[in-house]
Amino acid sequence: MQATPLLGVPPDAIAAAARRVMMRCEELARVTATVGTVERVYLSPEHARVNRLAAEWMRELGMRAWQDAAGNQCGRIAPVNDLDPDATSAPALMLGSHLDTVLDAGRYDGIVGVLIALEVVRLVRVPTATGWAVPFPFAVEIMAFSDEEGTRFGKALLGSSAVAGQWNDAWWQLTDADGVSLRQAFLEFGLDPSRVGEAARRPDELVGYLEAHIEQGPELDRAGEPLAVVSSIASARRFHLLVEGEARHAGGTPYDMRRDALLGASEAALAVERICADEHHIVGTVGRFDAFPGAVNVIPGEVRFSLDLRGEFDGERDRVWDALARDFDEIMGRRGLRWSAREVHSAPAVFCAPLLQDVVRAGIDSTLPYRAEEPPVIFSRAGHDAMAIGSVTDVGMLFLRNPDGISHHPDEAVSAQDVAHGIRALAESVLRLAKEPR
Repeated sequence: MQATPLLGVPPDAIAAAARRVMMRCEELARVTATVGTVERVYLSPEHARVNRLAAEWMRELGMRAWQDAAGNQCGRIAPVNDLDPDATSAPALMLGSHLDTVLDAGRYDGIVGVLIALEVVRLVRVPTATGWAVPFPFAVEIMAFSDEEGTRFGKALLGSSAVAGQWNDAWWQLTDADGVSLRQAFLEFGLDPSRVGEAARRPDELVGYLEAHIEQGPELDRAGEPLAVVSSIASARRFHLLVEGEARHAGGTPYDMRRDALLGASEAALAVERICADEHHIVGTVGRFDAFPGAVNVIPGEVRFSLDLRGEFDGERDRVWDALARDFDEIMGRRGLRWSAREVHSAPAVFCAPLLQDVVRAGIDSTLPYRAEEPPVIFSRAGHDAMAIGSVTDVGMLFLRNPDGISHHPDEAVSAQDVAHGIRALAESVLRLAKEPR
């Protein structure tokens, strides 16, 4: 049986909300460091501009807006039983995503989640004698996180990690491509590095976190489904690998004397594809590959490459890494090469809370036309701010269909109709959560 809708607004209001989201995606895409592409990185002038836009949109809805100590843009609307609209005593349900991008990005990754959250507040708020409020036992906050991608300093989830109270002082030494340190960038942006801890939230301050996001993969598109419940976010490990051989003359060295690091590293990269393709819900990617000395007439003596390994469960991911390491041993031993790996990132799988999965499922079910089967449930192979926030409160996620599954690319897409479905489904999810006993 289809869940009964709780949101009492006409379809044209949802359609107008979706059109506004799509127009604002275009408006934000014009805030870019490189004309002709979308590029917004942490603590840049473009970061400041989109924060100002988001703050303006929050205030239009009657929200209190502020930029926190890590550069995240925040908004809050109080519950009706809170007589002081600026009070922070009531715990909050957090909605949101991120506004930063990769280089040469699409228009929707992260951005749609922030804009859908704004439209949910627009649909569920009620007028009061002093302005606007939400008819819930909790406040609603919107978080436009500032550095989910890690494009500038090579460390993802900086903004949401600060909110989760997980800031690591070692990060101050990170530098960008121009040699600017994270500490220096904070100061140039107008932030005080010594106060970054003020961005942290306590568990008792939060009811939970819900994030709407495009899928960044093709499962929904292949299934003909517009929305899905997210069950978990993939565990991830990242490595910098080094293969060492011997650089020698390209013409004068016979094959039986060659210790070609490029060929060994290439065979290792193919082993990543072969082993991961045989595993269920394990994805391995070699994204960078550099050979040295890099001369056309010299056998490569050294190759450095990256490995991004993701899986639904930590144990499966680690088992595959062990299998890869055994394969690398065999390849390099056979070719007379040496290899080593340095782990640069490790994140456990984050599982969405059962209650939040249930309300998202009911929200989707009450939004879409009646059907016999429940909404699809899929795990996210991509990382999200929910990974960091999951350490301080329960998290849930809603996926929107992404035609062809392409993301982190200018061809990234989502339809206005699916955005309309996503707005209603997230609003229905919030309304259902409000009915749950605290």
